[in-house]
Amino acid sequence: MNNSNRGQKRDQVFRYGGDFAEQRIVRANGSYIYDSDGRAILDFTSGQMSGILGHGHPEIVAVVQEMAANLDHLHSGFLSDPVIEFAGALVDMLPPGLDRVLPLSTGGESNEAALRIAKTYTGGFEVVAFDRSWHGVTGGAAAATYSGGRRGHGPTLPGILTLPTPHAYRSPFNREGGYDWRAEFEFGWDMIDRQSTGQLAAVIIEPILSSGGIIELPEGYMAALQKKAHERGMLLIVDEAQTGMGRTGHNFAFERDGVVPDILNLSKTLGAGLPLSATITTAAIEQDCHDKGFLFYTTHAADPLPAAVGQKVVEIVIRDRLADRARELGDYLKSQLHDLQQRHALIGDIRGRGLLLGVELVTDRQTKAPASEAGAAISRRCLELGACLNISRRAMAGVFRLAPPLTVSRDEIDSAVAILDQALSECGTQ
Repeated sequence: MNNSNRGQKRDQVFRYGGDFAEQRIVRANGSYIYDSDGRAILDFTSGQMSGILGHGHPEIVAVVQEMAANLDHLHSGFLSDPVIEFAGALVDMLPPGLDRVLPLSTGGESNEAALRIAKTYTGGFEVVAFDRSWHGVTGGAAAATYSGGRRGHGPTLPGILTLPTPHAYRSPFNREGGYDWRAEFEFGWDMIDRQSTGQLAAVIIEPILSSGGIIELPEGYMAALQKKAHERGMLLIVDEAQTGMGRTGHNFAFERDGVVPDILNLSKTLGAGLPLSATITTAAIEQDCHDKGFLFYTTHAADPLPAAVGQKVVEIVIRDRLADRARELGDYLKSQLHDLQQRHALIGDIRGRGLLLGVELVTDRQTKAPASEAGAAISRRCLELGACLNISRRAMAGVFRLAPPLTVSRDEIDSAVAILDQALSECGTQ
């Protein structure tokens, strides 16, 4: 196919999130993707923040080949051994109590299921979400998403109430370098109580808000949140789409806080790049919903092929101690980024944990004015130099999200940091 025809066909792809990168990707392996010119590009977003084992992991390839040949898809009314074994592997990995697994395909789908479970169980319909959240683009998940995609297509579901995101770097409750998250927290809940019609059902949160700008919840926040929720008869839903399966230095990010959610949602990292998600809850909640006629049939619920992949991902994460590796390499990457911050005034803040880190760019460290235009230029330059650190979107251009595979090497980290350093020098304001 000549370049003219390829360009014409490229234009036939609906732009679902802004413009596409100019590079056309033809293959991927390990920590690299390769474009049509044969250029190797370090993939420091793990695909769509998902490929924690890198591209083409041989054990995952073997599972896909075997399952595609023997047992790939079934009617949702059937169970298969891969699904049963996948559920068992997840339950064994989780704290006691989280022992009922609903296997699904995407993060948005798992959040839809969680919200429906919470509403069925509590009898309420109101949902509390952070004002910088991202939970998906389907109906209920989109209604609880505030970091983008809210305009231009009419009203969202009723009953979605917002809680201020505890963003230490930018919160109005950060005064003279001291961040009083508890005061902000109480203020937010006072506003929720004023707005609620008395039919609260759930709080849905990300332990680290990724699309919101890599905003990490302060220690103690999740426990306080669960207490507020339970006092009001609500369930706590923790959406670990990007933080689960070792990425933050724990198998699951909620473990740092000693909190066990009522419902846990896993996606992205669970399938290591393949479409797999899970909504996990307690036996009591599952039994109550079942007794009430809970229904959540989807075409690919409990499909055996992705379930087998998920079981293998769980095995590899535990066997290879990838949470420990993410913690060690995350500390190393963070130290490299802090060195860059000393040389580039454009870097205002570095945050996150494990191998999910954020670098926020500002035009002035005192005013903290966002450097979105510079961020977009730096992102493009990094891609030209051979590193996908963040393909800029308008809402996120000033914050780089760094989430390499948990299998990344120190040499690959050094290469990515060197590329970011060069791009900052060429495109940023010193």
